Amino acid sequence: MEALSLATVKRQSEHAAARPSQPLTLRPKPAAASQHNVAPASKTSAPLEGLENLLAYQRDVWERAILFWDALRERADNMLEHERLGLPPLLDFRSETILDARTFERPANYALLRIVEAESADAEHCIEEGKPPVVIIDPRAGHGPGIGGFKRESEVGMALKEGHPVYFVVFFPEPCRGQTLADVLHALRRFLEAVAARHPGTPPVLYGNCQAGWAVTLLSADCHGLVGPTVLNGSPLSYWAGEAGVNPMRLSAGFLGGAWLAHLISDLGDGRFDGAWLVQNFESLKPEAIWEKYANLFTRIDSERDRFLSFERWWNGFYFLSRHEILAIVENLFIGNQLEQGLFRICEGCTADLRRIRNPLVIFASYGDNITPPHQALGWIPAVYRDTADLKAAGQRIVYLTNPHVGHLGIFVSAGVARFEHRAILESLGELEALEPGLYEMRIDNPTGDPRCHKPHYSVSFEPRQVEDLRFEYPRAAFEQVRAVSETTEAFYRTIVSPWMQALANPWTATAAKWLHPMRTSRYLLSGSFSPWMHGIAAAADAVRRSRHPLPDDNPALIEERALIARTTGVLEDARKRRDAAQEGLFGRLYGAEP
Repeated sequence: MEALSLATVKRQSEHAAARPSQPLTLRPKPAAASQHNVAPASKTSAPLEGLENLLAYQRDVWERAILFWDALRERADNMLEHERLGLPPLLDFRSETILDARTFERPANYALLRIVEAESADAEHCIEEGKPPVVIIDPRAGHGPGIGGFKRESEVGMALKEGHPVYFVVFFPEPCRGQTLADVLHALRRFLEAVAARHPGTPPVLYGNCQAGWAVTLLSADCHGLVGPTVLNGSPLSYWAGEAGVNPMRLSAGFLGGAWLAHLISDLGDGRFDGAWLVQNFESLKPEAIWEKYANLFTRIDSERDRFLSFERWWNGFYFLSRHEILAIVENLFIGNQLEQGLFRICEGCTADLRRIRNPLVIFASYGDNITPPHQALGWIPAVYRDTADLKAAGQRIVYLTNPHVGHLGIFVSAGVARFEHRAILESLGELEALEPGLYEMRIDNPTGDPRCHKPHYSVSFEPRQVEDLRFEYPRAAFEQVRAVSETTEAFYRTIVSPWMQALANPWTATAAKWLHPMRTSRYLLSGSFSPWMHGIAAAADAVRRSRHPLPDDNPALIEERALIARTTGVLEDARKRRDAAQEGLFGRLYGAEP
């Protein structure tokens, strides 16, 4: 049987992603002038022609620069306007509120929405009787909700097109005072009970994106019989796993001393943890990706502006977590890795046990995801089940699906992934539930090449796999030492330092810290509200758009420009790889991990 092979799939991904560089287009030599009919070319014509090309390129660069800075100005204005509106969820679908957990006896800043219809007039859909409802939960990882229904071709959109009733779980920018993870999980359970009551006999399908994945697995373990198949998209459950030198985020606690830093930030935030810190960590993982984002906007400003502004509206909407929540997440999941070990305590007398999950699981991971690699998405399976026989004896069905190249957000944001993988998952729910207990790999064969096609134009197979093949080696003893260090530093901080920090913090200082965070200042300072000269940029951009002179894509100067950008990306990527390798080596020397 075919084993899961990191090296094989990564090689396939690299070959698939490789593209031959576009050759430099040379201007053809002018034909020789006829001695009788054509006057000989002027000796100055070639320099003049070169000067004209240079001036045309300089004009194009100047116009693109103005439009580029105007896009950043509009991003800043959008960010401030979004804040003034209270950071509402950025769903492209009309909805109605079913339950608001802020009104519960144990309040939490969550609400259950029912998707009524799409905002687009041409996006018609109808609910098919007998199809189970789909409940989509977005992550609280610094951003606000809505990425699962961010656009028409999304998880929400695909579920609607397939005829499923769709519900969406949102959360609000500010946590309720003293809110805990137990409060959140109790609220989510009530949401599922409400959905099940509306659709008797058809347990809802759960979608957990990124960090929402662990919440969904806890619900599956706690709500036996209440939920149907559960889909985990880029969801980390085995936090210590990862590839050496490739996934450095799991090493962070070893350099920062553990959970005390998250505690300090929460204290300075008057009991709240600013999600901007999490987003800053994400951006620091791949500096070359940030460079490419802005370079792509500059080089393709005429076509990329709207897409850039739409995504940035979500990316720069930072939400808060409570002190209790972030500490529970960091201590028990990121550093403690207690979920896969069955040690995660939800509340007094209640510990999560993933072996209690009986509904089918679909795990969607990508080898292009450096935030939640397949190691972290799949590594918990052999930690919970000794071998394949143990998994079958437990009566569980686990299916995994991998993508060779898409990035972390692309797993639940990419329109291509939504049209292809997520559609295939929804169309295969019946086959999934009919599987015998065991571990399977979901393979999709689409000879048409059209991601919009339906069955039987493409086929899905579930190929048996072995639990033993999913064992990813990592220096467990070193991470155990990190956990011990974290417990010591956190105990010292909690006992000695935290009371003083809490006494010094207040709503005014917390608000100042929020607006002085570099993830915000780097955006809103380009708004006309803070930089009046940006109004001049806006006026210049309007003039440029009225008389834009873009160069053709095959212009030699543009080809050279793109080549320079690609070389810069390569330099940044190489520097990042060296940084990650150095961190891995330092971690090994500090905690005795094998290289």
